[in-house]
Amino acid sequence: MNIKADYLRIVTERFKIIKSLGDKTIEQLSEDDIHWTLNEESNSVAIIVTHLSENMVSRWTDFLHSDGEKPNRNREQEFVDNIASKTELRETLEKGWNTLFKALNNLSEKDLLKNVSIRGESHSVIEAIERQLAHYAYHIGQIVYIGKQLKGKDWKSLSIPKGKSESYLQQMLKKHQSRQ
Repeated sequence: MNIKADYLRIVTERFKIIKSLGDKTIEQLSEDDIHWTLNEESNSVAIIVTHLSENMVSRWTDFLHSDGEKPNRNREQEFVDNIASKTELRETLEKGWNTLFKALNNLSEKDLLKNVSIRGESHSVIEAIERQLAHYAYHIGQIVYIGKQLKGKDWKSLSIPKGKSESYLQQMLKKHQSRQ
């Protein structure tokens, strides 16, 4: 058993699941939907995406060797809706995810035992990964929630649709029994 390989495989899979939920939600949204806010204190999907991407680029660029809060990051500007289209939105988000996955793919077993800095605070590499996993899941959850509210009855479920739990369970049990 290789703990490093298992941990990085598992955490990479978790990030990919989170990414997929965001991608599938954005796919269901219109150009107007990505800019919708409930009120002035709310963030649109476009703003959340900008924040996520900029956070990913800042945290994961030169991950092991420089502070995760890069000097060129303008966090306040991330909360201004400057996204012009869904195409730009997708490109912005892909830039962040690509930076993250590249950094994870380049980590070695020894790297997991190192410390990194985020805003001057020291974290183990594992702790920093887990911190970002929670952060990204939180924001993707916001995107999903906004999407679900906007689409209403037209929402295409990203998991087990309401009323389908038992049939899904039986399907999964049958699938796993056939593998044994």
